[in-house]
Amino acid sequence: MSALDLQLHDRGRVASGSYVSRSQADSTRGSPFRSMSRSSPTGQAETTFGSRFDLPALPLEDWEPTLDTLHLWAQIVGKVRLAAAAPRNHWWHVTLYVDVRGLTTRRMHAPSGITFQIDFDFVDHRLVVRTAGGDVESFPLVDGLSVAEFDANLHELLGKVGTDVAIRELPYGMDVATPFQEDREHASYDADAVTRFWRILDWADGVFEEFAGWSCAKTSPVHLFWHGLDLAVTRFSGRRAPENRSFDPVSREAYTHEVVSFGFWAGDQKVREPTFYSYTAPEPPELRGRPLRPDAARWTGERSAMALLPYESVRTASDPRATLLSFLESAYCGGSDLAEWDREDLTSSWCPEPAALRDLLGEVN
Repeated sequence: MSALDLQLHDRGRVASGSYVSRSQADSTRGSPFRSMSRSSPTGQAETTFGSRFDLPALPLEDWEPTLDTLHLWAQIVGKVRLAAAAPRNHWWHVTLYVDVRGLTTRRMHAPSGITFQIDFDFVDHRLVVRTAGGDVESFPLVDGLSVAEFDANLHELLGKVGTDVAIRELPYGMDVATPFQEDREHASYDADAVTRFWRILDWADGVFEEFAGWSCAKTSPVHLFWHGLDLAVTRFSGRRAPENRSFDPVSREAYTHEVVSFGFWAGDQKVREPTFYSYTAPEPPELRGRPLRPDAARWTGERSAMALLPYESVRTASDPRATLLSFLESAYCGGSDLAEWDREDLTSSWCPEPAALRDLLGEVN
């Protein structure tokens, strides 16, 4: 075995990914989807990422005013990113990302030439602006902080470090029409609920990353779109989609190619609970007839088919990770098969063996 082979084998150990890939199948026994643990330097059992741990409850009605406020705050920060980042296909340049303390824009470049980033710190509950020159400015995220005050405080910090940019000071795609500078109605902040939301995002981000690695097709980053405040990852067939003249310019850029997309959002006026979702675009005929896993998953949607799985069904499952992976895989199989994707060619060497995937989907081998 070469040195490179040894490195790849070491990186692909079950302990690092807690599943058996095609490249691991000859050296590993047992179910690839069961929770696994490894020994920490202290000799105590350490849970691998994505394994079983207590996911928090997050009933929408308990924190909906905070969610609405946080959504508007995220739109302000997201619009700064939109103004300070070079354009990318499918709007990938505007998104936020989950990090070890909350959400981040990652690195941006101001017109002044200063490199900076903005972070929602959900550990200390602060909004933080950092620059490559070492400047750090912040303000607390507290109950009573209105959207108008958040907007003013953020632009003040950005001006102080020489990175302020002009944004369109209106919400996008929300049932709120009040300009940010005038919105003093939305001012709720439940720190405990926000922390639980972030921890769910952190966990889901890890499972989405694992699932993304099962494909060698063009795949989006796992990122948070501030339009809907949803965490998402998208797989592509590699083929352009037919032009849809009914699309607005935003949707036209988002759906230039065939996709199966997956995500999580905390709920809204139509879906009254936190939920995982998937859809295929363009939507192939008979998609609603394809089976979904687990049993709690369902197809919904008046005009287009949306696969939904309540977060509560994942949270209370004996193996949340395998439960979510089964939903993602079943939705992907349904959409990609009907759209005639070459799934075998798009499968990576890190994807579990076909027998393991059938087991995940509850199919008889």
